[in-house]
Amino acid sequence: MIKKKGIIVAIDGPAGAGKSTTARLLAEKLNYDYIDTGAMYRAVTLFALRNDIKHTETEQLVKLVSSLNFEFKNNGTEIFVNSENVSEQIRSAEVSSKVSDYSKIAEVREILIQKQYEIGEHGGIVMEGRDITTAVFPNAELKIFLTADLDVRAYRRLIEIRNKGQKIDLENVRNNLETRDKIDSSRDVNPLMITEDSIIIDTTKLTVDQQVEIIYNKAKEIIKSLNLHSHHN
Repeated sequence: MIKKKGIIVAIDGPAGAGKSTTARLLAEKLNYDYIDTGAMYRAVTLFALRNDIKHTETEQLVKLVSSLNFEFKNNGTEIFVNSENVSEQIRSAEVSSKVSDYSKIAEVREILIQKQYEIGEHGGIVMEGRDITTAVFPNAELKIFLTADLDVRAYRRLIEIRNKGQKIDLENVRNNLETRDKIDSSRDVNPLMITEDSIIIDTTKLTVDQQVEIIYNKAKEIIKSLNLHSHHN
């Protein structure tokens, strides 16, 4: 048995609920590693588009995904794929509009779930995505489901995209989120869902700091009860 470095905090929720920011800040506060699994699906989409592989071409996709090596650096904010920093490219409008198509492929998810499990199995990790509490770490010590009103999520995402200098209107962002919600919740493989043991946090009226604080306190309780020391004693 490898000694665990800490607990596993698994955070799921729809697009734009504030998962990435919350998970990143929480990881910093706990001194844990932060893993944005959405970035991995975006990276697969980016490489598939670069190689002209359609989401229907399962065999080529499996080969491609198997050949990708993912590394997170700089507190999980940067993703390197086969040593190339693709952190900016994976946020393009094209990737955003196609990512759900590639993410719903069973074989793609299977490979990525395995890679995610290997990254986080020793604990000391905050991992966020759409199926972390259900498919990747069903035994995570702390499971969180972050949600918020669609309009609030759309507005937050709009600000985020505009801050990166990309032009887009609210209507477009809202439609993109709504479509992704539908695909994510209704896909056959590992759909987005709330497990019975997840703590639901509606962030519609919460600040980022408030949501981080709520989860941090829960995490500390669990760490204390398991006698695992977080690095901030």
